[in-house]
Amino acid sequence: MVSLVCGMTLWPPRIHAQQPKKISRIGVLLPGTPASFSLRTKAFLDGLRELGYVEGVTIAFEWRWGQDRVETLSGLAADLVRSNVDVIITGGTSAAQALKAATATIPIVVAIISDPVAAGLVDSLARPGGNLTGFSIVAPELGGKRLELLKEIVPHVSSVAVLLNIRNPQSQIELKEMRSAAQEMRLQLYPIEISTEDGLEDAFAAMNKAAVQALVVLTDPILFSQRKRTVDLANRNRLPAMYFFKGYAEEGGLMSYGPSDTDLFRRTAAYVDRILKGTKPRDLPIEQPTKFELFINLRAANMIGVTIPESFLLRADKVIE
Repeated sequence: MVSLVCGMTLWPPRIHAQQPKKISRIGVLLPGTPASFSLRTKAFLDGLRELGYVEGVTIAFEWRWGQDRVETLSGLAADLVRSNVDVIITGGTSAAQALKAATATIPIVVAIISDPVAAGLVDSLARPGGNLTGFSIVAPELGGKRLELLKEIVPHVSSVAVLLNIRNPQSQIELKEMRSAAQEMRLQLYPIEISTEDGLEDAFAAMNKAAVQALVVLTDPILFSQRKRTVDLANRNRLPAMYFFKGYAEEGGLMSYGPSDTDLFRRTAAYVDRILKGTKPRDLPIEQPTKFELFINLRAANMIGVTIPESFLLRADKVIE
């Protein structure tokens, strides 16, 4: 009995050294500027915080900004991949394509993208099949619905300008869908292409020359970054305009109809969480929008001389006065 006790005292209790938790490194590549994407990035960071992540403790970030220059995205994507992050967040087709070309292994989550299948980024929405997943903003007949809403408040409209970024490959896909709807509604579409922010004034000069009666702005991160200049030019030229994201209406645009971009960025955090916990991007389906927001800016309506029916205002998710 004594020998047993002595034997036990010879062995000190084993101390298990606690390994420090790994800090996950998240890369972010966005085509605009920190200011133009501030509400979106805030929503993403809020989503991570709600899931328990703390910057500097459990996660760290590598930020890259395109500064509204599409030609910089490939270099920024390659640089981000070299930094050896665990997952990359982005938005827009051009940035997603740049990242996809730069890596086939690092998981990529695209917060906002039009049609990733048509862009050749995934095999299908249900089974992406590679290292990229995310959230599509395309829904069946969305282009037609936006034209329908525009025509409802401007019944006499017969010609509509469509503002698009010529360097965004998704623009032609959106335009094709919109053409089909316009034909059924007997509307003439006039595509107006820009390639740089300096092209906005020329674009509106072309609209005036064509004597269009209304405007639809297609989805594009560069145009989104220039949303204040865009809505100011539309209002100055007294053009009733339909925009995709609420940020345009909040900046003074007449009307927007589409999914909530800030909600999509917030939801992106959940996909990042699942990937960091081991889920493969190929097992996370591309989600499509199911809820759309209608924003109306009455100040813009008064400025351009459009009277919006009370029944239409009652259907809006938000009326800005």
